[in-house]
Amino acid sequence: MDDNSKSEKEVTEKAQVSIWDVDNAKLAELGYKSEFKREFSLLETCAFSFSIMGIIASVSSTLSFGLVSGGHVGLVWGWFIPAFFVMFVALSMAELASSMPTSAGLYYFSAKMAPAKYAPLASWITGWANITGQVALVCSIDFTCAQMVTTAIAVGSDGKTIISLGGTYGILVAILFSHGVVCSAATRVLARLNIFYVIVNVGTSLAAIISLLVVSGGNKVSTKVAFTLFENNTGWSNNGWAFILSMTSAMWTLTGYDSAAHISEETANAGRAAPIAVLVGVGATASIGWLILIATSFVIPSVSDLLGTDLPLPMGQVFLSVLGKRGMLAIWSFIIVVQYVTGAAQGVDASRVVFAFARDNALPGSRWWKRITPHTAVPVNAVWLVMGWSAIIGLLGFSETALTSLAGASVIGLYTSYATPIFLRITSGRNRLQPGPFSLGRWSTPIGAVAVAWVTFITIMLLFPPGQATDAESMNYAVLIVGAVFVFASLSWVMSAHKWFHGPVRNVDDTAEKRSKD
Repeated sequence: MDDNSKSEKEVTEKAQVSIWDVDNAKLAELGYKSEFKREFSLLETCAFSFSIMGIIASVSSTLSFGLVSGGHVGLVWGWFIPAFFVMFVALSMAELASSMPTSAGLYYFSAKMAPAKYAPLASWITGWANITGQVALVCSIDFTCAQMVTTAIAVGSDGKTIISLGGTYGILVAILFSHGVVCSAATRVLARLNIFYVIVNVGTSLAAIISLLVVSGGNKVSTKVAFTLFENNTGWSNNGWAFILSMTSAMWTLTGYDSAAHISEETANAGRAAPIAVLVGVGATASIGWLILIATSFVIPSVSDLLGTDLPLPMGQVFLSVLGKRGMLAIWSFIIVVQYVTGAAQGVDASRVVFAFARDNALPGSRWWKRITPHTAVPVNAVWLVMGWSAIIGLLGFSETALTSLAGASVIGLYTSYATPIFLRITSGRNRLQPGPFSLGRWSTPIGAVAVAWVTFITIMLLFPPGQATDAESMNYAVLIVGAVFVFASLSWVMSAHKWFHGPVRNVDDTAEKRSKD
């Protein structure tokens, strides 16, 4: 290496150290000492935010929501409308993440935006809602990954081998275990893997769009049918309500982008990188997802025939009908890879939330879950807690409405935790926020108001069952999951937590903070 190369490398390293010093000083100002290695660059943080939504795999997993609740209209417009409103939520969250870049994320935001008297309660509610959504999302992603595997087996065997619900659950547990191993790896490894995630994700999405439109040839429906044909297969008599239920697909897919905030203590120049990652992740996922669904809508000649497939996931039948057995298995294998890495990314995100909440002593057994493994600088105990609870929730896979229940619980939990700090930001916290590099300025209040209104509407919708007539097999168990956590968190607060939980706990002393600023 010549002198010029050495000089350039030294300058780059010094600049990197300088950025880390600023990040750590900001973190100390927020009340926390730096415990992670800042291995995520801006590109890798954006990749992580995008990968966690796993667009082609998520669309493939949830195609049935749109098909049942509106046919072609449910697919196309049941995605576009919620994606539009989710951008308001993302903008508000980006502003908060820029101002307060810490792994504590949403429950920290709530504590700082609420009146001092109610800060602990606001933090408690937000934290438990977020953890509920995080764990349910890990389970739902890995459950659909298991369904993808069973779909591939069914197609590969020409329908001779159909995996039972028990077998599907076994595959789910195996996937969760492997994700526990992956998520226990060092931050540097996880950061580099995200570039691979994006390449596979985007490449598979483009391949799906092109192959569906090209191979289908002249066997496409008209543009009018693809965009305007409405079919209600829900059992609900009101067509408007049926269409609203189709929005579940977009809402489940467009979750987890708060991950950029949760890894901000592992990110360089976090105040700038985190908000960019939130907006890039949501914008790219919403756009590519809509294109995939438009392409899919064009190659579905009969919605009712597609819903009658014996395959676990209707999207598998779409590829099989258009591409044939070999073509379907080829692209489906990549979609399985995308869903697998999406689950891994979500596992990282969920473990960081558990770690942060435990760091503030808010979880039973917090002293275990907040431990950082010295060698890898990763909260390994928190990782395995997430995987263990996901396996327990995965028992819902034995019901007919497993995906509806898991998707509903994850979206309700996560979006409740998104909306709470946003609501506090535009009310009691209007003059409390110290703007970071990304700020909405005077637009924060109207944008936040739309975000909160949308989350309120969608939360109510997700509590309803997919059909008007329900029994034990077909009910929406999201009510049970969310309700159980709500009751536990409420009783805990009333009986004891209000005495000892005071919100985010400073673990950096003022002297250290002063030195970091000097």
